Amino acid sequence: MMVSLLILLSVTVNASSHREAPLIANDPLADNTDVYAFRSPDDSSTITLIANFIPFQLPEGGPNYYNFSPNVRYELHIKNNATTTGDDITYRFTFTQTNEDSTTFFNIRLGKQNLKTVYKLEKSTNGGSTFVTIVASGTVPPPNIGPRSIDNATVGLNKTYDNIMTTAIATATGTGGEKVFAGPVDDPFFVDLAGAFDVGNFRPEGNSTNATKDGLARFNVHAIAIKVPISTLQKSGLTTASATSILDANFIIGVWASASRQQIKTVATDGSAAYSGNWVQVSRLGMPLTNEAIIPVGQKDKWNAIKANASGEGQFIPYFKNPELALYMDDSLYGPAVPSLNALRIQRRSLGAFDFRNGKKGLFSLKGTPAVNGTALAESAYGSILLPDSVSPRAVDLLPIFYTGVPNLAPYQLATGKPDGSPLS
Repeated sequence: MMVSLLILLSVTVNASSHREAPLIANDPLADNTDVYAFRSPDDSSTITLIANFIPFQLPEGGPNYYNFSPNVRYELHIKNNATTTGDDITYRFTFTQTNEDSTTFFNIRLGKQNLKTVYKLEKSTNGGSTFVTIVASGTVPPPNIGPRSIDNATVGLNKTYDNIMTTAIATATGTGGEKVFAGPVDDPFFVDLAGAFDVGNFRPEGNSTNATKDGLARFNVHAIAIKVPISTLQKSGLTTASATSILDANFIIGVWASASRQQIKTVATDGSAAYSGNWVQVSRLGMPLTNEAIIPVGQKDKWNAIKANASGEGQFIPYFKNPELALYMDDSLYGPAVPSLNALRIQRRSLGAFDFRNGKKGLFSLKGTPAVNGTALAESAYGSILLPDSVSPRAVDLLPIFYTGVPNLAPYQLATGKPDGSPLS
């Protein structure tokens, strides 16, 4: 499952997934927290792709500060051609670390840095069969430890942190025209974690006695960011000047990110570790909150292991047709137990006579009728997916939203025909 971006729009699509599955919660260096894809605000001819990793980093968390792992393969995946299988473009980051002064416990001392991290960036345009190096040795900025470590000319690096961050932006070789950054940043996602996971105890804005709190405030993540010309991402190398309309399918891309580890870790008696075996995916992220809030806890690790658009994704479809969250938006079931979801109530007759509560018919009574001719609900289009049976009401909207990444807003609004263009009606 990936997040889709219509590259003619100046909108942001994003995802969030912090410690969302049992296994990855114990492997923070491989934990993919967010994916962003948007038209670059400083250059509309490019798309900025960002994948964040390593959640809940305390910026002051020394002496061994957070960083990308040399034993994790970090990747950004792009799908731009519906006629091919697998990824059409893959960016792969591999990190290495060195100690410049192993005699000290400080991370930075006397102009030298320990656990200094650099990366190699490789690119594949043939489904991952072969890779070409486009950044041979990119620099990861050190943590912003403090003025003595960074700015001080005697004991530190004698640089400003702004200068360190700016000079870490690399220009890729080859014809792609990519600009690349990998390093620590403030976590940009906002979520009231304490309220959300207290059985949906969301705190409303403007409540002075129990105010909404950003559970990610003042925490860092490590970001992989690539600014890519639209012509590099478009399957035929075209710019947006060639697009026929805002709905031109030739200018839609799918984006997802992943982290992989080798299967075998061997710890020696001297404390060193060696890694071997095939690479296996341990984290993935595309559409927001999929594994966080849709997939149940017993399936979350399996979800992380399956590649986007792989055949194995089909086993998770029932959770989108009848999502658990819908139970808490239904007053005939558990809605009264979660009052903070009042604004999202699923009504028995939200579209006239159509019932969208879990296990109800939804729009199934329209299946095969003249009313759906020429729409996505027609059997000649996507009727078999959107109207699969009489007990999967959310197959018509939630399922395709998550599987295509297309927002349920005009002009892309799905077939539910909700009043005033509002998906919450």
